[in-house]
Amino acid sequence: MTMTRRLGALLLMAGLLSVLCVQAAGEEKQRQYDYFFLEAVCQRQAGHNDAAFDLFTHCIRLDPSRSEAYYYLAQYYAALKNREKSQAYFKKAATLNPDNSTYLETLAQSYISNQENANAIATLERLYEKNRDREDILGMLVQLYGQEKDYANAINTLDRLEQLEGKSERLSYAKANIYSEQGDKKAAVEEMKKLADQYPNDLNYRGLYADMLLMNGQEKKAFDIYTGILEEEPGNSRAQLSLRSYYLQQNDTAMADAVTMKLLLNKNTSPADKAYIMRQEIGESERQGGDSTKVLGMFRRILGQPQADADMGILCATYMSLKKMPHDSISRVLGQVLAAAPDNAAARLQLVGYAWEKQDMDRIIELCKAARQYNPDEMAFYYYQGMAYFRKDDTENALGAFQNGIGVINAQSDPGIVSDFYAVMGDLLYQKGRQQEAFAAYDSCLQWKDDNIGCMNNYAYYLSELGLQLDKAEQMAYKVIKAEPGNATYLDTYAWILFKQKRYAEAKIYIDQTLLCDSDSSAVILEHAGDIYAMSGDVARALVLWAEALKKAPGNKVLIRKIKQKKYLKE
Repeated sequence: MTMTRRLGALLLMAGLLSVLCVQAAGEEKQRQYDYFFLEAVCQRQAGHNDAAFDLFTHCIRLDPSRSEAYYYLAQYYAALKNREKSQAYFKKAATLNPDNSTYLETLAQSYISNQENANAIATLERLYEKNRDREDILGMLVQLYGQEKDYANAINTLDRLEQLEGKSERLSYAKANIYSEQGDKKAAVEEMKKLADQYPNDLNYRGLYADMLLMNGQEKKAFDIYTGILEEEPGNSRAQLSLRSYYLQQNDTAMADAVTMKLLLNKNTSPADKAYIMRQEIGESERQGGDSTKVLGMFRRILGQPQADADMGILCATYMSLKKMPHDSISRVLGQVLAAAPDNAAARLQLVGYAWEKQDMDRIIELCKAARQYNPDEMAFYYYQGMAYFRKDDTENALGAFQNGIGVINAQSDPGIVSDFYAVMGDLLYQKGRQQEAFAAYDSCLQWKDDNIGCMNNYAYYLSELGLQLDKAEQMAYKVIKAEPGNATYLDTYAWILFKQKRYAEAKIYIDQTLLCDSDSSAVILEHAGDIYAMSGDVARALVLWAEALKKAPGNKVLIRKIKQKKYLKE
């Protein structure tokens, strides 16, 4: 072999080795990329987002021509509210892999979020070219073209939707609205006419055509279509609604009222439409001075029919409350509401409230018993039932109602109501001689609402009566008088606890305030005052106070003994 040939062969071999080295390096880089990418996905699935973010970033450094890492990082930047970087990475992923529909769709959503409608439209059009059966993409394009006031393309896109779905009320109405927005009334009417002509036996489409005529100034033609529909189908509520709009537009109040009443009594009129009409009537009545006669007459006629739901009754009761009608009248309507929907807690609670105003405890108990069948998780009914039994001195049933109510308490319960539950339970348990259970109930009360004044007062007083935890009792009672410094009952409690702590001089200050705040003090307060004065060394004043207490409690043997012996005696 000559020297020239030998050199050529060596150069060829060197070139091959170089290619092989480059190829091997590329394969190694790809293996590294795949390894780190899979590890990043695993970290992401495990919820280790910081680690995943770092690994995806490393993948880009290894091979910036791969799209996947950009896509995942874009999502992280979106979560970090870095819109600019997020969108740039979504765009990069879609550029590197333009056939990936997910990337294109996500990029389009990013553009929409950033209100870059032109870019969003271009991206969605690219996406639609790859997915010509996706109606949702066309729907988004219609909205975007509309926002950009590109009416020609909006109509064109609706035409594309019609090719997929066929002609429909939704699409025809959308087209007609666009034509109306452009000011092309003729095209708007013609679009709805096409729909009606394509389905000549569909009265609904015929009515929509008439509505479009009415909207665009062709009242007489619209009226003829409405009356024609009602001749074929007298109970067609949609045509009645449109005819009502026609008469209102013509300021023909008498005819509008007649059609309104037909609609309200028509069983085919939806409850939502009936409620809408009645709200309109109420609004108009208030604008004209607020005479309720006409509106109440309409409600009476409607509620004279069987009701499919409670909506109309609730609206009527709300209106009657607004007009400050007698509670007995409103109660009758609320009774109809419960007949149609016995699980309507709001109506039943309103009835309970009215009964509470009248102090009709038997009615409250009856309502709450029924509520526990239909609304077993509504804590308020247990509370009112328990309070009604409590007012009737039926402590056993009262306690049972409160204990049952505690069973429905959860994290979403009203802290004030829960606190009152435990407070009243504590009072009932103490009355029954179950002191430790009572104190546990008071503790629970204060956990839910640590400023429940009534609970703290009773808790403190009962502790002092038993001579237990007087420091705790004094602290609670002091908080109470700070909150309500003019309340004689609370001042008496604090004075009595100071007395129990043998702090007689301080007790005398607070019992004097008690007597000033209550000119007709109870026998208990007067006796407490006498005891405090006696232990403060003023027996003469104590005897006067005990004598006044004895007038109010003539059978109190301890008081009689105190007066006879002229000294304080423990009971």
